[in-house]
Amino acid sequence: MPPIPQHAQLPPLPRPAALLCDMDGTLVDTEHAWLDTVAGFLRTQGSPADAGTLAPFAGAALADAAGLLSRDGLTTLSPAQAAARLDREFTARVAAGVAVQPGALRLLDRARALGVPTALVTASERHVADLVLDTLGRHRFDTSVASGETERGKPHPDPYLAAAAALGVAAPDCLAVEDTPTGAAAALAAGCRLLAVPSVPGIEPGPRTVLVTSLTEADLADTAR
Repeated sequence: MPPIPQHAQLPPLPRPAALLCDMDGTLVDTEHAWLDTVAGFLRTQGSPADAGTLAPFAGAALADAAGLLSRDGLTTLSPAQAAARLDREFTARVAAGVAVQPGALRLLDRARALGVPTALVTASERHVADLVLDTLGRHRFDTSVASGETERGKPHPDPYLAAAAALGVAAPDCLAVEDTPTGAAAALAAGCRLLAVPSVPGIEPGPRTVLVTSLTEADLADTAR
């Protein structure tokens, strides 16, 4: 991934019809906790836990991660057993406390001040999403979509389409905020514009994609698109 240009702050982004935010790694610093959970699991299975092995798990839903472990022969457990162990260990990490990413609350509060409805769109399970919603403040969100609540999860567009529909807006009029290639693919497939704050390599700039190093660089304009 080429270096992201350093900015004190980008010009304000056009005000969207809705703000659709990923959770892990984007609003809260849990993506690394998730990858650490996967790495720890791999070590217990005698499997490699290097960056290349971990890369496909970034932004992956629990069931997808468990399926990948089984498919690639990285565990002797069944997908259901692997999912249960990953879920237990990751949930414990989140319950112990998560750090809010710099600029996240300011962006959410800016959207609220402008009257822009906001959704949490996460590949985490509902019980993990609820823990984080309590940390971020439920009043900052109008709806949320968690893993298993759409027919397909990220990288498919379904979660973003569901969030837009719940808010009564068209996905192409929304701004999605993501940190992984998996989530970015889902948002772009839904037709959203994308504000990307990468936590892992793989998101490329494009006509509908703006990259930043931190949400502190991002703001929403008073005027609509």
